[in-house]
Amino acid sequence: MDEPDTEPPLVVVPGADPSARQLCFAWGPAEVLVCETLFDRAGTGHGAPSSSQVFVVRRDQDIYIQTLRKLFNESHGIFMGLQRSEEELAGKSRKAQLVQVSKNYRSVIRACMEDMHEAAVATRDPALQGQYSTQVSILSAMELIWNLCEILFVEAATAGPLLLRLLDWVRLHVCDVDSMVREVLSSESPSKHKLFWNVVDVFVLQGRMDEARHLLSKEASANPTSMNMYKILDDLMKKMPVPSVGNTQTLTELELKWQHWHEECQRYLQDGTFASNPHMESICKILLGDEDAILEKKELMTTWYHFLVTRLLYSHPTVKPMELRFYAQSSMDLFLGGESSPEPLDLILMAAFEFEIHQVIKECSIVLSNWWFVAHLTDLLDHCKLLQSHNLYFGSNMREFLLLEYASGLFSHHSLWQLGVDYFDHCPEYGRVYLELHIERIPLSTEQKALKVLRICEQRQMHEQVRSICKIMAMKALRNNRLGSALSWSIRAKDAAFATLISDRFLKDYCERGCFSDLDLIDNLGPSMLLSDRLTFLGKYREFHRLYGEKRFPEAARLLLTLMTAHIAPCSFWMTLLTDALPLLEQKEVIFSAEQTYELMRCLEDLTAGNPDKQKFQDDDVETTKVEMLRLALARNLARVIVKEGTVEGS
Repeated sequence: MDEPDTEPPLVVVPGADPSARQLCFAWGPAEVLVCETLFDRAGTGHGAPSSSQVFVVRRDQDIYIQTLRKLFNESHGIFMGLQRSEEELAGKSRKAQLVQVSKNYRSVIRACMEDMHEAAVATRDPALQGQYSTQVSILSAMELIWNLCEILFVEAATAGPLLLRLLDWVRLHVCDVDSMVREVLSSESPSKHKLFWNVVDVFVLQGRMDEARHLLSKEASANPTSMNMYKILDDLMKKMPVPSVGNTQTLTELELKWQHWHEECQRYLQDGTFASNPHMESICKILLGDEDAILEKKELMTTWYHFLVTRLLYSHPTVKPMELRFYAQSSMDLFLGGESSPEPLDLILMAAFEFEIHQVIKECSIVLSNWWFVAHLTDLLDHCKLLQSHNLYFGSNMREFLLLEYASGLFSHHSLWQLGVDYFDHCPEYGRVYLELHIERIPLSTEQKALKVLRICEQRQMHEQVRSICKIMAMKALRNNRLGSALSWSIRAKDAAFATLISDRFLKDYCERGCFSDLDLIDNLGPSMLLSDRLTFLGKYREFHRLYGEKRFPEAARLLLTLMTAHIAPCSFWMTLLTDALPLLEQKEVIFSAEQTYELMRCLEDLTAGNPDKQKFQDDDVETTKVEMLRLALARNLARVIVKEGTVEGS
């Protein structure tokens, strides 16, 4: 985007005193962190004492305004619907659907504006009232600009219907009229009210002829002497030719009718038909498109673009879109008359009338307080195939550039970041990169939030981010001694080393407590237990306990022996496994065969002979007692097996 002509306003940081201390700053993902330093401004070698405060300057403060939440949430649904329906938009229905999308966006802006107005009325806090009033003004300007862009760019109204759309645009956005009308009509004698002729004039200036005629009929009833003038003026207003949607008449026919009607108005004015009534004479001059007569009603129109539309209605009703720029510029010059310079809103509307789409977007980006407007408007215009020639200003796709900025702002909010994900998804060039960078900065404050982020990453096959999230959550769970959760996260991360570490913690916990925690998780490891040998051992060891509890002793014995001979159990756990064999060795029924008993004996000797801490092992009375008990149980079991097997062979 080109640099703005004027310097951007400086951000005032509340509480900071840049005149007293040097300020330094660092960019965050969506904000600036400002702090005071010990920098010596005067060069005396003695810096001012530094404060411990850090000031946060957000890039998109509107994201944090609660009453604007509807704007962001509901427009997200409209945006997503537009992206999904892109392939379905074709032929004549394409324009109608895009116009409907534009109207949906405007309805959200208006609903949000009404909510903000209600909030301003309800609050008693002057600061909040000021904030709400400011937002109402901004939203009103946004709807005004969007509506004009809809008429000129999205609908691309042609000569004839163009004037009707502009009239609707002016009527919608001039709100003071309705209150004035209510005041006049609610009075006992409307025609005697001081604002009566003002209301009639406003109706005429907005092309609301039926309403103007209705009010004039009240004047005629109250003043029979003006009946003749009223009938003539009423007839002129009634016969005024105006374009209509769906009318089969051509522009040439309309212009011919309008010319005849114009000449009739001119004749009555020259004849002095309305000379005795200045109000009716003024209305007749307006019908003739007299610029001076229209400008006399400047206070009733309030804006130059209202003057523009009135001027077109009574002097050039078949104006073509590309002619608007000339009428718009001259109307603004005539209306302002050098008394004041154009406001930013005036410049934006003028750029629209000049069909300078890029200038509209540029000015809105500078003036408006958030990226919502330009991001969604640009996306809509891009779907209208209107931006191809403007991408060179940004070095890439202008639509994507603005969507990335808007979505980045959403990611700074604790809940709206989920909307930002979808916007990044529809930025084909850089969206994936932005999403990866922002997703890593989301604070995983709760497990529920972590699962949301994880699901988003898994759906988009962001494997590095999935592993990172799982590792972070596994470490958190481990620090809080939540072994089951830690193991679950490490399995999800497919982190074999961490799964081994947590499995060791489970086994250590079992040795200390004599039972397992998180049995449901261990019982349902399934194929996940193959992630590491230690995890496999943990799962199989838990299966041994389950078989033992179900009194399936032969199966439990085979599994226990397999765990000993497969060398997947940690050496420190061998004595526990051999001790687990004791109850099986003491069963009335012989469980272990002679070969299995010899294997257990070999394991016991390997444990006692191969232990690097052999002396300490022998000095431990408890361990020595366990070894002696095991040897005795193994010897007795072997004797029982030999007798049993010998008896079987003898028979």
